Amino acid sequence: MAALATGGATPSDGATSFQRKVPASSRLAAIAGTRPSVRHGQLLLSSGLPSLDCVLGGGLAVGTLLLIEEDKYGIYSNLLFKYFLAEGIVCGHNLFVASAKEDPADILKELPAPLFDDVHKNQVDEKETAIKSKPESQESMKIAWRYQNLPKIEVSPAASVRFGHYYDLSKTVSPELLQSIKWHRFFLPEEMSLHPEIKTCNMTCGYTKLLQSIQRIIYQEGFDGSYPQKKQKNILRIGIQSLGSVLWGDDVCCADNPEDIHSLTKFLYVLRGLLRMSLSACIITVPAHLIQNKAIMERVTNLSDTVVGLESFIGSERETNPLYKDYQGLIHVHQIPRLNSLICDVSGTKDLAFRLKRKLFTIERLHLPPDLSDTVSRSSKQDLAESTKLLSSGCGAMAIGKKHLDF
Repeated sequence: MAALATGGATPSDGATSFQRKVPASSRLAAIAGTRPSVRHGQLLLSSGLPSLDCVLGGGLAVGTLLLIEEDKYGIYSNLLFKYFLAEGIVCGHNLFVASAKEDPADILKELPAPLFDDVHKNQVDEKETAIKSKPESQESMKIAWRYQNLPKIEVSPAASVRFGHYYDLSKTVSPELLQSIKWHRFFLPEEMSLHPEIKTCNMTCGYTKLLQSIQRIIYQEGFDGSYPQKKQKNILRIGIQSLGSVLWGDDVCCADNPEDIHSLTKFLYVLRGLLRMSLSACIITVPAHLIQNKAIMERVTNLSDTVVGLESFIGSERETNPLYKDYQGLIHVHQIPRLNSLICDVSGTKDLAFRLKRKLFTIERLHLPPDLSDTVSRSSKQDLAESTKLLSSGCGAMAIGKKHLDF
């Protein structure tokens, strides 16, 4: 009876009715810089920013595409692009960098320097010491009795176990670390000068050459699993900068009805097929604010797995608004993939903002100051109401009502 209850296993085998033996061949391979997801079983890798990994449900799944909608001046989207590549260098992954604007070699030289565990631990200890050394007057500040027993809210979204590394934006990666990894480049001006112009399947020449280069590397380097016995498995990180811009030969940013209206969407469709069949992950930055036809942008979003938008305060009214003095912009998570499940793993926080310090780029929960009726002027109240209305429409988590903030 005991053998029947345990599915034919004896107590000496160490198996119970709640455990199932899995063959060693079907287990996920241990690849550096990856971990299996607890929720859907997919292999995850870090985006290079631990706070972004937490927002995306633990990290970026292998075989998926992360689309970054660039901010107006492309400053902060370029930082996320560099974080993704820098994480690949630290983990020993192979890189494929494609650009039509900057030389990929120059992009790698400008990647931020990693902060390893001992350095980061010292910085965290100093930060905690500074927090504990605050005057007791601030801790004993009296608040309403109904809020005294509520738990304190952490500003920065963080997982229970840290995944990924931290980087110092004031320093660049060392040449020795760059030489230790294998990377491939695709610089469109060079490719156009070396090979004759071709155009197939109503796709621009730049997109066709880029797909051919990615496909060749995936097959030749064995990222499709064709040579499992010959070499150790590794991850290919693909980074494509400012896809869809005029420099790529696409007129999607110049006209409402471009000549090759399906060129960009066809490229993404084929690229996702290559990602699904290989141990690779891709990050693409797109100047979404320049694409005039919104229907095209909707198709681009649907053909991507994860879509994150950056809204910078540079040149807007919020740049001088005292309510947003601690932040440089907002983060909008438009889409998260549903992997092996009916629902996607979405963070409970919707109102997200980012701030750029001298050495660090962080994503935090957006907190607006309270409305103090006795000390706030009427104009400040109007600014607060308008900012709250914009925030509710942009991030979608703030309730719309008569009150400015819902405590």
